[in-house]
Amino acid sequence: MTQDLIARAEAWLAEDPDSETREELAQLIEAGESEELAARFSGTLQFGTAGLRGELGAGPMRMNRSVVIRAAAGLAAYLKAKGQAGGLVVIGYDARYKSADFARDTAAVMTGAGLRAALLPRPLPTPVLAFAIRHLGAVAGVEVTASHNPPRDNGYKVYLGDGSQIVPPADAEIAAEIDAVRSLHNVPRPSQGWETLGDEVLDAYLARTDAVLTPGSPRTVRTVYTAMHGVGKEVLTAAFARAGFPAPALVVEQAEPDPAFPTVAFPNPEEPGAMDLAFQAARVVEPDIVIANDPDADRCAVAVPDGTVEGGWRMLRGDEVGALLAAHLVHKGARGVFAESIVSSSLLGRIAGAAGVGHEETLTGFKWIARVEGLRYGYEEALGYCVDPEGVRDKDGITAALAVAELASELKEKDRTLTDLLDDLAVAHGLHATDQLSVRVEDLSIIANAMSALRERPPVSLAGLTVTEAEDLTKGTETLPPTDGLRYYLDGAYKARVIVRPSGTEPKLKCYLEVVVPVGGASELSSARAKGAEILAAIKRDLADAAGL
Repeated sequence: MTQDLIARAEAWLAEDPDSETREELAQLIEAGESEELAARFSGTLQFGTAGLRGELGAGPMRMNRSVVIRAAAGLAAYLKAKGQAGGLVVIGYDARYKSADFARDTAAVMTGAGLRAALLPRPLPTPVLAFAIRHLGAVAGVEVTASHNPPRDNGYKVYLGDGSQIVPPADAEIAAEIDAVRSLHNVPRPSQGWETLGDEVLDAYLARTDAVLTPGSPRTVRTVYTAMHGVGKEVLTAAFARAGFPAPALVVEQAEPDPAFPTVAFPNPEEPGAMDLAFQAARVVEPDIVIANDPDADRCAVAVPDGTVEGGWRMLRGDEVGALLAAHLVHKGARGVFAESIVSSSLLGRIAGAAGVGHEETLTGFKWIARVEGLRYGYEEALGYCVDPEGVRDKDGITAALAVAELASELKEKDRTLTDLLDDLAVAHGLHATDQLSVRVEDLSIIANAMSALRERPPVSLAGLTVTEAEDLTKGTETLPPTDGLRYYLDGAYKARVIVRPSGTEPKLKCYLEVVVPVGGASELSSARAKGAEILAAIKRDLADAAGL
């Protein structure tokens, strides 16, 4: 173990305000754990797709109080440099390990820096914080959350006064201010002086949720709901009661906040097994739909009865829910721009085009979608939907759930289902079949090597379809800023598209696949689905080979 590494670890230890991480780091130094120390001191956590995010633990490459205090001090310095000294910073947090501590530290740093700080009253959904920024006229907001990451992770999302998450160059400017924090001893942290808000902000948010529903619309749909051990239950059930929907049947085992997430391997509705308890409840209750939020309730998952699958329930893909909500908004007469990330289905563009509304594609992440001028609706395939951009300029799993429940109720009145509407969209616009090749890794070099392999030897064909266009998105395009990603368009009767990118929030390589199968009428849907699945499976296999996975 080098003297330099020991010196850096001991300097960090001397400043660490947290007895738990101090003890952890002292033991690593004492035991001479050079490999572990090198990993923790190999750099600093960087702002990714959704701010800072990482595993809890000691050192600059982990989430801990020292990292949070530095991040807060850097944000405060940035705000003051922008002429916003004395402005209000509102801070929210979820129910993960250390979230309340990180939120209080942030409030203390803001107060010490001469800004005004206001803490939300308890762990609440991320969309409540995003709403509060605009509602209270704050100059910035912070949400302490790791969303749907594993239990040992936490994170730090930063929003500016427009209510949307930071994008370049603000992220780099804040990072520079964080780097300029030489010693934590120089960061004033008073023990009081900030405000803890009451329920008035939550009440205002709930009042605003009415904006997504049409007055007098049917409210009859019966739901099973899971909060996935997160903070969604209280707010979602209050929103449903306020709107006049039947009270959702709760998945009791997952209803209350629990940072250990004991019933799921990963608290993400997209992960295999995460919805098993919800489906188990649905088989008893027999609702019309199942709704799930992720732990900070900014995402919304929807499942529908399906007799063709084992267990009788099927999770809708994010792209399917995205299309359903778009069709619902068009039916309600929505005007403005419908926006989506580049990894989401091209079906949204077709729905928007047919309805005569604007359509835009952005980079991945709601920090980009939320900034689209004239935005009326935005979504991305990872279960994120923005149905009320005037209220929340971010994805919002509560208002999305309300909009889905309204749509399902309207269809139910006509003896139809969400599945029937998806069939209608496929007949009208072609079957847009999507899938993902997602590889979780322990060793991040696997991701770098796969990206390098694809750049050095781009595939000439996938699933027997010729690659007609290969774009390296690091160079940017006419409409997109640069990002680490690759995009391929494939030739043939079936319009196919592939995008490959490293995840910005997890140690994953993600490949997004889409194929569009023409549909002549409802009688062709079954064969079109089979064809789409066949092509997607072949693309997935060939892409994995090309990337060396």
